[in-house]
Amino acid sequence: MTTEHIAHGFEPVYDSASRILILGSLPSVKSRENGFYYGHPQNRFWKVTAAIVGEPVPVTIAEKREMLLHSGIAVWDVISECDITGSADSSIRGVVPADIACLLQKTDIRAVFTNGGTATRIYRRYQLPLTGIEPVPLPSTSPANAAWSLERLTEAWRAAIQPFLREKL
Repeated sequence: MTTEHIAHGFEPVYDSASRILILGSLPSVKSRENGFYYGHPQNRFWKVTAAIVGEPVPVTIAEKREMLLHSGIAVWDVISECDITGSADSSIRGVVPADIACLLQKTDIRAVFTNGGTATRIYRRYQLPLTGIEPVPLPSTSPANAAWSLERLTEAWRAAIQPFLREKL
């Protein structure tokens, strides 16, 4: 597999009432093919998030976007562009960071969560000096993180995120 230069390609999902921001590293090959965040069928992000907010697992992009916004969750990635081989975070080089600080100015975000170790490291290196907001690291929902069961992931994410979620109307 060869290394490619990838530009992110997706806009962040947020609105002015977003209270939490969940950041990944960069969309996987499958996510880029599907045109939206966490598009690999084995990624557990949508199952975990739906369980936390008490809604059915969304299927379409419109359903995913609606669930996030209704719950006060913004989603984006820490990388705007980079060189990467396939979907391997370990191969990431030449990072151009996303403009997280700009997004924070447009929202009511009270906490930043990072989905996995790569997102945490890149956020701390490039974003923390600009935002001043320490991220809350979460275990990755990636299928590569097989050591974490769906139940264990859901409980860890729930404990961290639930206090910041917007109350249901």
